[in-house]
Amino acid sequence: MSSQASPEVSSNDKIWVALGYPIALIAIILLFMEDKKSQPFVKFHAVQAIAANVAFVIVAFLLSFVTLGFGGLCVPVIWLLFWYWAYRAYQGQRFDIPVVTNFIRKQGWVA
Repeated sequence: MSSQASPEVSSNDKIWVALGYPIALIAIILLFMEDKKSQPFVKFHAVQAIAANVAFVIVAFLLSFVTLGFGGLCVPVIWLLFWYWAYRAYQGQRFDIPVVTNFIRKQGWVA
């Protein structure tokens, strides 16, 4: 599912959510900012970015553990996904990340 953001999403908001994908700390900070976390677009991307980063760390650890460290070689390739998601968020798109988005919706963290 992909849709354009509503017109009230500012370019400042797009920059914040885009940076939240490669830098999870920014996504966490967004959820502490009262004016940002009340906006559905910002909250959706912040929660999705945090969940994607947690999943990435778990998968990278397991992959490296199972392959005796050689799985870590594909981490930079996977990292490119975060930059792609950041680009899409900066374009104002609301998109689903397989498994991650379904998980955060089932938890009730986002609508």
